[in-house]
Amino acid sequence: MCVTQVRQVATCAVTAHPLGARGTGAHWTEKPGKGGVVVGTSGTVRKGLEVLRVLGDAPQGATAAEVTESTGFPFSTAYRLLATLVSSDFVEYDDATKRYHLGLRVFELGHRVASARGYDGVALTVLKEVTERTGESTLLAVLDGDHFLTVHTVDGPQFRTTTDPGDRGELHTSALGKALLAFMPGADRERLVESLDLSPRTEESLTDRETLRKEIAQTRERGWAAQQGEHDDGMGAVAVPVVTPNGHLLASLALAAPVFRCDRAELEAQVPVLKEAAARLAVQLPVR
Repeated sequence: MCVTQVRQVATCAVTAHPLGARGTGAHWTEKPGKGGVVVGTSGTVRKGLEVLRVLGDAPQGATAAEVTESTGFPFSTAYRLLATLVSSDFVEYDDATKRYHLGLRVFELGHRVASARGYDGVALTVLKEVTERTGESTLLAVLDGDHFLTVHTVDGPQFRTTTDPGDRGELHTSALGKALLAFMPGADRERLVESLDLSPRTEESLTDRETLRKEIAQTRERGWAAQQGEHDDGMGAVAVPVVTPNGHLLASLALAAPVFRCDRAELEAQVPVLKEAAARLAVQLPVR
């Protein structure tokens, strides 16, 4: 999981190298930050982060030409960034295949992020207990812009989830995403719902904005979300929000199973187990 958390650790990865320092040829500007504090931004740092993102989305690695195509950078720029990242162990180069991969330094930082946020210890323990009690796969996700980001999965004894840690998914087609939408602050929720791309993933996917609003309202009222074949063909899921006692949304927790083996009613019967687990996570996970 930790390697695929590149979005959470890439800033640390690149700014730890002199690429982001002044006086090294990087284009540096300053702009007001929070509280009026002046902060620096470097075009080179942003480009390095983009390279890490591209490699994070390429499990089989990528050639310099593929990185160039994905980022839109000139080949010389992409090659220079890759060489710098290789020299600092954030990226590895396979001479046999001519492909670049995320390096162990990213894995190390990702592990620290997961540990600090409770995903490795507290969360994994709770997810394993839910799977043991229900016999189904359990997933934990957080909001990541206009998508959800899977941070942990525990497979059931009969089924392996189609989502892996580090994967991003659509909010409008998934139980995880609908639970996040329903319990985020109202003004933020409406802005997000209005701007979401409602492209379908399957024939069952919800694509109408007003229908999505109604389903979000229903989810908020009953305290859980559901989907049947909307995100992946033949898969169903139910999800609940992980909300702190003071109302801060941390994550969403879901149970998933193939529809041929577990229909919607059977999944919904497990909602109390999910709610109990979410209540534990809400007081054990650190608030960010």
